[in-house]
Amino acid sequence: MRAFVTGSHGFVGTWLCRHLRASGDEVLTAPAGLEITDAAAVRQVVTDARPDVVYHLAAFTHVGRSWAAPRQVMRVNVLGTLEVLEAARACAVAPCVLLVGSAEVYGVVKPDQLPLTEEAPLLPVTPYAASKVAAEFLGLQAHLGQGLAVIRVRAFNHVGPGQAESFVVSALARRIVEAQQTGSATLPVGNLSPRRDFTDVRDVVRAYRLLVQRGQPGEVYNVCSGRDVPVEHLARRMLDLAGADLRLVADPELERPVDVPVLRGDPSRLSAATGWEPEIGLDETLQAVLDAWREDLAGTAAGS
Repeated sequence: MRAFVTGSHGFVGTWLCRHLRASGDEVLTAPAGLEITDAAAVRQVVTDARPDVVYHLAAFTHVGRSWAAPRQVMRVNVLGTLEVLEAARACAVAPCVLLVGSAEVYGVVKPDQLPLTEEAPLLPVTPYAASKVAAEFLGLQAHLGQGLAVIRVRAFNHVGPGQAESFVVSALARRIVEAQQTGSATLPVGNLSPRRDFTDVRDVVRAYRLLVQRGQPGEVYNVCSGRDVPVEHLARRMLDLAGADLRLVADPELERPVDVPVLRGDPSRLSAATGWEPEIGLDETLQAVLDAWREDLAGTAAGS
């Protein structure tokens, strides 16, 4: 397949491009600095690429920071998605478009609603989640009203080496490695009570390609493990894996205005359509994230 990837330089985009190339696909990416809301520029690069599929990953992705920048998150996530869809429609042969959304659209859910299926109501409680609802429904409208082959994804938490430290697993891993290097006895943490459904990013991008191959245009799919884990468990498990004896210390600066208490998805629709199942265990993922930060911080120290 000839694939065009937006957000190719980001965490997930980097892993997706690697997986697509390893699978034999031709991968084209947007030039550095492309403004995803620039209609003319986006149309030019997409139509010039003549892709069979567009993977739309470019987005404002930080849930916590969306509270302070609601206009920016709406502009990038909603208007940016619109421009990508319009560019796909302008191609001589319209490609399939995979829109990557978020499980944050489900909002605060009750225990008896778990695991979340794709039929669960959308109840966004953050600006980020609201932007993802809007972007997703732009994709649905493009499919229903204009015949574009759009497949929607609701990705639950995904983690792995190279993720920005603004995300919980990567942030904890970095602080653990730094504490070991400096001899600190404490680990600053935010709210440890939320439970999340974590999947290794390498399994996630594998699901994306399988959905392009076998998914149903117009449909929406959860990409998740089907298991939820407390953030506190992640923190303590990483301490064990790192061999670090650190005391967890609450830091109010690390807490969000609203934290969805629990998210756990049902991947049955994805599995039925593609045969996908997660292959990488949580301990393997956490160890890989810790190792990546050790390597990164060691390189930083050597270069200073």
